[in-house]
Amino acid sequence: MIRINLLPHREEKRKQRRQSFYVSAVLMIVLGAAIGFAGHTYLSGNVSHQEGRNAFLRAEIASLDREIAEIRNLRQQIEDLLARKQVIESLQSNRAETVHLLNELVHRMPEGVRLNSIRQSGSLVTLVGYAQSNARVSHLMRNLDASPYLGDPGLVEVKSALVNNRRLSEFTLNIRIQRPGQNEESMQ
Repeated sequence: MIRINLLPHREEKRKQRRQSFYVSAVLMIVLGAAIGFAGHTYLSGNVSHQEGRNAFLRAEIASLDREIAEIRNLRQQIEDLLARKQVIESLQSNRAETVHLLNELVHRMPEGVRLNSIRQSGSLVTLVGYAQSNARVSHLMRNLDASPYLGDPGLVEVKSALVNNRRLSEFTLNIRIQRPGQNEESMQ
């Protein structure tokens, strides 16, 4: 006899397929979530590692900026000290200048010449005085020109003056102080 299966087999197969579909869908969702979580964990680990490296670089850059500022400060202090040293050396080299000037004026002053004032501005010295004649003024200029410490005498003015009922020549004369190294430099 023929057996006819009256059970709804197609319904069962559909039910089985639907159940396997749901199981595979849930497995796919779980697998996708796991892959997403793993990717997110990996990427956020890389980002946090890079942020740590960036923070380290920022800290090192700030440290180097402080060192650069300190170096600039030290360079400025060095420049200031060198400027002070140069001023001190210039004062040391020019310390005896006034002594040489007065000594040379005493030795180079001819008879019949009297100085009223001596004014110095840098290396320029202005002499104001009286002489018995214009020849005495020119003799003074020649003597000053022969000095190793004084040079470039230039007569500003000579005028006749009456002092104690005596007729004298009042003169104004400019001379330059020549520093010992200055002569060698001007000859080169």
